[in-house]
Amino acid sequence: MKHQWLKLLAVSSFGILCFYIVSCKEQKQNSTVKTVTISFKKEGELQLKKATSDSLIASLNIEIADDDYSTQTGLMYRKSMEDNQAMLFIFPDSDYRSFYMKNTKIPLDIIYISEDKRIVSIQKNAKPMDETSLPSEAPATYVLEVNAGLSDTWNLEKGDTIEFKSN
Repeated sequence: MKHQWLKLLAVSSFGILCFYIVSCKEQKQNSTVKTVTISFKKEGELQLKKATSDSLIASLNIEIADDDYSTQTGLMYRKSMEDNQAMLFIFPDSDYRSFYMKNTKIPLDIIYISEDKRIVSIQKNAKPMDETSLPSEAPATYVLEVNAGLSDTWNLEKGDTIEFKSN
């Protein structure tokens, strides 16, 4: 009788173990990584103008970053941006600013702009994914991010101005 009881216990234990293994396999889920593409959202228009002549340098469609989330995220995770597109950061005060390129895949020119909408400094060719601090040379209320190289193409200089309107 004792051997039958042990045999029954062994068979039952084996059955429970098999059931557990099968049920665990059924619970495995497909682990696929979903990627989300962040699209440019036109929220306004901006014009760059020469300080010396007030002539138009470039007209850009802008996406505006003016809250904590959008100013901290900026252009992170984006794969590209058209040359006629830019991101304009609007801060509630004028202060020395510093940006970096963490999780930013696009090389950028970072243009710091004063409260009176004059360019105070430009950080050219910021390297993707680089966490090096890229500070302004003077207090800025606005920061404009454009594709790397455009500030040279446009011959932007300190003192040049911006005008913008939001949608």
